[in-house]
Amino acid sequence: MPWALITGASSGLGEEFAYALARERFSLVLTARRKERLEAVAERARALGALAAEPIAQDLSGRDGPPELFERLNQAGLTIDFLVNNAGFGTRGRFDQLPLERELEQIDLNVRAVVAVAHLAVAGMVERGYGTIINVASTSAFQPMPYMAVYGAGKAFVLSFSLALAAEVAARGVHVMALCPGPTRTEFQQVADTEQVMIPAFGYMTSKAVVDQALAAVRRRKRLYVNGGTNRAMAAMVRFAPRGLVSRIVAAMFRPA
Repeated sequence: MPWALITGASSGLGEEFAYALARERFSLVLTARRKERLEAVAERARALGALAAEPIAQDLSGRDGPPELFERLNQAGLTIDFLVNNAGFGTRGRFDQLPLERELEQIDLNVRAVVAVAHLAVAGMVERGYGTIINVASTSAFQPMPYMAVYGAGKAFVLSFSLALAAEVAARGVHVMALCPGPTRTEFQQVADTEQVMIPAFGYMTSKAVVDQALAAVRRRKRLYVNGGTNRAMAAMVRFAPRGLVSRIVAAMFRPA
């Protein structure tokens, strides 16, 4: 039976991926830091059809987090065929005024852990000749993000890394897709303090819509998927607009009051 590993599975997109893959009869490994939330998600996933759902509380931002997670999987004899690399968070504010420790923690989770988890999963996929990886980036990857400078730069890394990895392993039977959702109603807004940014209500998508589109895109073997027609148009437009102008527009949208 196929096993899927979902990081950041206690809420938001990770939680929705758990329910969507449960409906497709996957067995699930769900990991995040909040044990009680994970157990609740696992219980619902089983009710929705998951053949198994194993919650593993693990902080992936620490250097030992990803290896410890995969050591537990190896000891349990679990082989990961489908990875949703979703764990991450954002911060908002002037870079010089944000706590350095929190910014470095963001890099550790949004960048280093993505690389570590992908590396630990993809080796076995290549050896077996099949597997799927979804690395969750963001539309923030397509332009500089004043007042969310570290978050935007991290997602740009995830996008570039994912497309490069996809090209490397495609001939070996492994499919990698960078998922770039735009504004989505999750806990992210509370953590990143972006609830008051200048984005109209109609600009937000639901987690379910993002995940349903993502899984459909994977089935079509997309290497990059941007959720929503408006977001796709904006991602295309910023490639041709002057970077200085784009930066000023984004700064106006995200500048704290």
